[in-house]
Amino acid sequence: MRLVFLGTPDFAVPSLNALIDSGHDVILVITQPDRPRGRGKKRLGPPVKQEALKKAIPVVQPERIREMEIYDRLTGIKPDAVVVVAYGQIIPEDMLLIPRYGFINVHASLLPLYRGAAPINRAIMDGIDVTGVSIMKLDAGLDTGPVYMQAKERILSTDDAISLGKRLAVLGAEKLVEIIDLIERGKIRAVPQDHERATYAPMLKKEEGLIDWSMDVVTIFNRIRGLVPWPCAYTYMDSRLLKIWKATFVKEDHLQEHGMLIKDGKGIKVACKGGFIIPQKVQLEGKKIMDSQAFACGLKRSNVLLGGR
Repeated sequence: MRLVFLGTPDFAVPSLNALIDSGHDVILVITQPDRPRGRGKKRLGPPVKQEALKKAIPVVQPERIREMEIYDRLTGIKPDAVVVVAYGQIIPEDMLLIPRYGFINVHASLLPLYRGAAPINRAIMDGIDVTGVSIMKLDAGLDTGPVYMQAKERILSTDDAISLGKRLAVLGAEKLVEIIDLIERGKIRAVPQDHERATYAPMLKKEEGLIDWSMDVVTIFNRIRGLVPWPCAYTYMDSRLLKIWKATFVKEDHLQEHGMLIKDGKGIKVACKGGFIIPQKVQLEGKKIMDSQAFACGLKRSNVLLGGR
């Protein structure tokens, strides 16, 4: 097939490469504009742009996909299909009619569950055991289109949003190629979703990262896993922001005040409802990420109450 590819982050790169490696003709890549990233705020191209340029595929980066220039370009190209993987913008309804086989999307959930921008994060935060990918045909709604195929993936207790996202990206790429081939041969039809079962995974907000230490220990643990790499779960220690990048937990009855950081011979632990969060990787404001033992060595007090600023 002659394909146009819309995608932006690392999650989309395996799908782009799988289409190229399977012999399909990816004639254009559309991705988000370069944005400032990292501590130096240097403007860098998104991962999909970098990969496309390595493969000598033309790239365009509109601020808004709705720009008439993009509509005209797609109309002139006349692709058989447009593949969308974590592009980051809603596709206009009139644009969906341009390609012969429509817009085909890889979504990181088992639709109609977790429609929206953050399905991987929300699934981990909710503490569910199984998620997956859906290959669907886009319509005018938010992830409401009919589904061609789904594949399940277990969420491990050791997973965070980064590790789970890498596996789902590969799984989605594999299934995408299968579906594109079946569509081209007229061997598959998309099945409408059961909209009454729909749940939603809205975009993450920075304030969601602030840890409420009065919450249940498992709930906090799942939030820590689900909120990497952004906004990352965080708290405040002596008015300085403290991010927790990785942690484990123990369930244990105790009389410690919620949010009390305790230094012991093994590192640190933080009291909360029903147990202790045991940070493994932390980052104090203005510092690099470090393991908890190194962090503990720098603490002058054995008990520090954590919380809001």
